[in-house]
Amino acid sequence: MTVALMWEARAVAGKGGELLAWVRRQDLAAEPVRREILRASEDRVLVITWWDAPYDADLPELPEPDAELVTRAVHRWRFESVTGD
Repeated sequence: MTVALMWEARAVAGKGGELLAWVRRQDLAAEPVRREILRASEDRVLVITWWDAPYDADLPELPEPDAELVTRAVHRWRFESVTGD
């Protein structure tokens, strides 16, 4: 099964570049099958990691950035692939 973890944060105004650099420096305890980093308006950064694991597997996730870098707590979601169902 393929599981995707999504991590999304909104930087303090004007600190989107700093948040993006912070995300790029983060290492996970294990390597996902794939990792993609995206950015959007309002200084938002989204990270999606794909794992070959059961839906409820204990998988490493990105931590919370320092509070002075973000406007709110990180949003996290977990999805399972349904391709072919």
